[in-house]
Amino acid sequence: MSQLRITRQTLLDGTLRARLREYSEKHPEARGRSDAEMAALLEQILAQHQPGEDLWIFGYGSLIWNPAFNYKEKCCALLRGWRRRFCLKLYMGRGTPETPGLMLALDKGGACRGVAFRIDADKAREELGLLWQREMYGGAYNARWVTLVADEQRMRAITFVINPLHPRYMKEITTEEAAALIMSGRGDLGTCREYFDNTMTHLRELGVKDAALTRIAASLPSA
Repeated sequence: MSQLRITRQTLLDGTLRARLREYSEKHPEARGRSDAEMAALLEQILAQHQPGEDLWIFGYGSLIWNPAFNYKEKCCALLRGWRRRFCLKLYMGRGTPETPGLMLALDKGGACRGVAFRIDADKAREELGLLWQREMYGGAYNARWVTLVADEQRMRAITFVINPLHPRYMKEITTEEAAALIMSGRGDLGTCREYFDNTMTHLRELGVKDAALTRIAASLPSA
């Protein structure tokens, strides 16, 4: 199977969605959301957004270093009530059934520093639609409105949190178990170790310290 990349083009031309559908056809238990479900969820989230206003998106993992959507401003922001956590087991993308991996999500509790992206009002639906293809199809994430703080200013933003009812959600996982899955995970998007290292590098560049990720890093062999 050819190497796949998450880019604006693979989102626009349906390449990423087609790969996800292909996996779902081979593994019916992994059926993603239907087009109708996806559209309905998009309308629900946009119904809570004032038309004509710019749209903010909060990224905490790969969106920080590979957003793949157009934005006009970004800044470091704090989200309270949710924490960045490796808690989503992977069997596609950066994992397979034979080489399972582990992905980040936002889980309840604590706080998280990440990046807020501002999308121009007249491009909000188009750009959010791209994110929808990337984050919502598999059903592991739910989109929700949250309140961020950046430079002592508060802003409403959309982010993607774990779906606690999803069968691949790992509510309980030790640091050592997380490290083992990060080391084993590899698929047509690359390896989980690459994903982990990219996230850590960009968090350091932002001046963000994440204690949970630091503990996992200490359990990983040197790159």
